[in-house]
Formats: sequence, structure tokens, C-alpha cells
Amino acid sequence: MTKFETYIASGTVILDGGMGSELEKRHIDVNNIWWSASALIQSPDDIRDIHKNYFNSGAALAITDTYQAHVKSFTDQGLSETKAYELIDSAVALAKSGLEKSHRNNGLIAGSVGPYGAYLANGAEYTGRYHLTEQAYQNFHRPRIARLIADGVDILALETMPNFEETKAIGHLLQQEFPTVEAYLSFATEDGDHLWDGTPLAGAVAYFETVVQIKAIGVNCTSPQNILPALEKIAPNTSKKIVVYPNAGDEYDPKTKRWVSQHGPINWAELVPLWQAAGASLIGGCCRTSPDDIQEIAQAVIATEK
Repeated sequence: MTKFETYIASGTVILDGGMGSELEKRHIDVNNIWWSASALIQSPDDIRDIHKNYFNSGAALAITDTYQAHVKSFTDQGLSETKAYELIDSAVALAKSGLEKSHRNNGLIAGSVGPYGAYLANGAEYTGRYHLTEQAYQNFHRPRIARLIADGVDILALETMPNFEETKAIGHLLQQEFPTVEAYLSFATEDGDHLWDGTPLAGAVAYFETVVQIKAIGVNCTSPQNILPALEKIAPNTSKKIVVYPNAGDEYDPKTKRWVSQHGPINWAELVPLWQAAGASLIGGCCRTSPDDIQEIAQAVIATEK
């Protein structure tokens, strides 16, 4: 078995939490077209430290700060292609270094592959309202995927995917050009019932059942209250491991590029066992969650596995 398969076969895997909000706590301005990836230039040491904190809080998997770090994102703003690739390299190296400096003996590094909507930097990952040809989607995603693989990530994290046609194009790309590479696929959903583009979640999950390179499938960056409804659509339609990592329940304002805080305390001790019972086996947090949240998730998992 691969390293990722070994982890997911051994019990519940704890993922990390939000990166952008942790950078904001350190007074790093991420309100720009590159979002948290801008810290790869501004303050890489903080990225490393945040990864370390998540590992020390109980996470077994770090997601690289490459969600919005696409080659075209950087070159559009005047950076050279060489520099763009170096920043992707740096993101992977910082995640690995965070693991090395943590208290963990081992862990996983997932290479974040955000959707085309993230590149648009207008909140389109929360609408799915964009349309490219399959070849155009593949041409967009190929450079970052190839570089993350070359940098030695353990798994690709195809995350916050709101557009079904885009995910099919990426799946075909992996099958055709990267046949030995493993990934997990996490859809973006408004309500736990449909992808943001309107595709029924159950059907989207079922489509990837025969794509063997997708080792886990699920949802992320939706409110915690949507996770259980989503699991009810996911579990009957897949034999794969199921991944869920909600945001903190806030809403994103694409005009200000900021999250609007509307949530109260999240009772992870109550929610996590319900998600496990419904089929989830990779659990973490997304935007606005913190190392404290991941620690509570880890403690809830430990309590259920005693």
C-alpha cells in the first residue's frame, strides 16, 4: 500500500484547518488576488509555523498553501514562470518542514489543487459559474499538478470543487497523464445536497466510483451543519473513504474578499462522532478553523476510538 492508503486504512485521519485566517491573526494581509498564497512571498516562516501548529494539535495531514498558488495566477501579476514554480516548490517544502519541526514522527503532505474559480479570485468557487472546455480545464490544472507531484506530495487534494465538468476533466487528466498519482476529491456545496453549479452531490460522487486514483471523496468549505446532510448523499454512492472538512460556518463576501463571522461555538465533540457514524474517516477544518478546532476534533476522534 502507498503511504496514504496505509493511513486511511488504519482509522480516522485528522486533517489540518484554515491557513488564511491564521495568517490574518499574525497581521499578514491576505486580502489580495493570491489570498493566503501571497504569504509565500510575504512571510514563508509563518506558513511553516502554522503547519507545525496544526501537526502539534493532532493533524496527521497538512494541506499545502497552493490552493490559489497557480502558475498563471503569479505570471498574470508580473512574476516570471520560474518564480511561480519556485513558490509552489516553497509551499511544499514549508509543509514538510512544519512536519519535521512538529512533535509528530510522521504525517502526510497533501498538495492543494484549487478550482479554476479560485484563480478567478471573485468567489466563483462558491458559485461554480464558469465554463471551459475539458481541454482548457486540463491545460489550466496540468502545470500545478505536475509540479506538486515532482515536489513529492503524498496525495493531491482536489478541493473546494464547485463545478462537476471541471472535476471530470481533472479526473480524465489524472487517468491519461498521471496514472500512478493518487488524489482525494472534495466538492464545494452550498447545502450538502448539490454542488454549487447545481449538480446533485449523490450523482457527482457516484461518477467517480470507478476512478481508482481517487482514494477518498467528500466535501469541504461548507457550514458544519451541512456535513451530515452531505454524508447522507455521499455514503450510499461510494465505497471509497469519505473526507469532510467544514469551514467555521461563516459566509464569504467576494467583493471585500473577507469572511463574515456569523457562527457561534462549534461543538466538535458532538458533531465528529455523528460524522464518523455516517461514514466520514478523514475529518478536519477549512476556512476560519484554527489549531484549537483541530485539537478538539482530534480529541473527539480519540474518544470514539477508545
